[in-house]
Amino acid sequence: MKLGVKDIIHIALFAALTAVGAFLKIPVPVVPFTLQVFFVGISGVLLGPVKGALSQFLYVALGLSGLPVFTQGGGLSYIFNPTFGYLVGFIAGAYITGFICEKMKEKTTFKIFLSIMAGLAVIYIAGVSYLFLINNLYLGKNLSLWMAVYYGFILCIGGDVVSSYLGAILCKRLIPVIRKHIEIKA
Repeated sequence: MKLGVKDIIHIALFAALTAVGAFLKIPVPVVPFTLQVFFVGISGVLLGPVKGALSQFLYVALGLSGLPVFTQGGGLSYIFNPTFGYLVGFIAGAYITGFICEKMKEKTTFKIFLSIMAGLAVIYIAGVSYLFLINNLYLGKNLSLWMAVYYGFILCIGGDVVSSYLGAILCKRLIPVIRKHIEIKA
């Protein structure tokens, strides 16, 4: 895949939007609710699977390089943070969302929402799994699988479903407008 200047700008834009989403948060114990998932879903829908995933990879790479773009800072040591699995999930989630959306013949709001929800499922699987493993295997905390699911999924899913639906509405309206600027398979 060859990336042009517009592609690079769009990838960087969604990496920056995801970083902004990290600071629009509601503090919840263990895993704060943020608007990052909103931007991850939109990046997959509007940029497609590869460019959407690249935007999230860029976001994660910037944070790991030391820029304080994650909810609790940045730096390479962030891989030991219990929420790091969600960041890895962002990359895969954007790809899955974009892949499913790209295969759609007709992009209705509901179908776009379902593609974002599929990406969200990947994010939660990666995030909750990592939350459980890092707490029990590295941090030495005894976190049951139920508590990992409770703090890492149940407390956050409601807001993420609402933000995902709002993202689907926004994408449905933006697709015709940006079709001229970003290659989207209709």
